[in-house]
Amino acid sequence: MNEAARDLRPKAGDSEKITINLGYVDLGHIDLLVDEGFYSNRTDFIRTAIRNQVDRHAEIVRQTVTRKSVDLGLRHFSRADLEAAQAEGRMLDIRVLGLATIAPDVSADLARATIASLTVLGALHAPSAVKAALADRIR
Repeated sequence: MNEAARDLRPKAGDSEKITINLGYVDLGHIDLLVDEGFYSNRTDFIRTAIRNQVDRHAEIVRQTVTRKSVDLGLRHFSRADLEAAQAEGRMLDIRVLGLATIAPDVSADLARATIASLTVLGALHAPSAVKAALADRIR
């Protein structure tokens, strides 16, 4: 695993907002457990449930991360990183489970010249021009 990758727990501002649809009965069960003091709110329940499922499947995740050579956690690509790859004449195959970020000063041309493929299981934060330039390479 790349040393630049770090395993992070989400903090305020370090998370991605998602929307889910729940049936009324499931929602009622969650509210009951919140009312009874088992969880501080619905979000606390849902985060705990997700973490429990991820922990339950931790071995499969570990094997897959190893087999697919995926960076786990946060992976940031600066303009200097991509310029160094370009100077060496190499293309990057980026695979991240977590958050991948491409610096705001990376041009679309530099990204296309250095990133052969980009697979992110989680979230990708990059300039919109870079995302558009890599659209055919993002999986």
